[in-house]
Amino acid sequence: MDTASPTVSPDFSRNGYVEDAAAVLEHLGIHGAVVLGHSLGGVNAYQLVARLPGVVDALIVEDVGAEVDDDLSFSLSWPHRAPTRAKLLERLGPSASHLMHAVREYPDGWGLAFDPKDMNASQQHLNGDHWDDWLASDCPALLIRGSRSTVLSSEHARDMAARRPHTRLIELPAGHTIHETVPVEFAAAVSEFLGALCTYPE
Repeated sequence: MDTASPTVSPDFSRNGYVEDAAAVLEHLGIHGAVVLGHSLGGVNAYQLVARLPGVVDALIVEDVGAEVDDDLSFSLSWPHRAPTRAKLLERLGPSASHLMHAVREYPDGWGLAFDPKDMNASQQHLNGDHWDDWLASDCPALLIRGSRSTVLSSEHARDMAARRPHTRLIELPAGHTIHETVPVEFAAAVSEFLGALCTYPE
């Protein structure tokens, strides 16, 4: 979902993301939703649940914590344009494997589908202590951590699961992008969680 209109200045604040998600649910007339989010989307998901109790029935969070402190300023050195797709990926270096599906052809060459400056602005708003939002709801939740993740530590994930009611923690053999690294195992974990929702107390 593209949350920013080309005619409106993008809002990368926490409220901006959550209000966009809430507007989608309202527009579609969805109640009793199950929301799933990865990384930034995971924080969006649990903040949405905290602010719209009763609209969301269950929560799935992939590899992000209740405290976030990341620096993405390295992305500001990524190339703006390159003459070919291959040359762009070459210039992106080690980051290319994560960005292969985020490149586009423009009239003046190949570039990313987003502006790294926007990504950094979004990250700056994301950084902070979000424990109050994580603990503000008690609907069934599945927290999925990659066992090799450098974003969410095992200790922090266990603390999140222990402090929030009705929260199950699982770890899968992956880094931060679990759904890409082990898609079958990820889908199985989500399916099992969804199948068990009817057993949770009201």
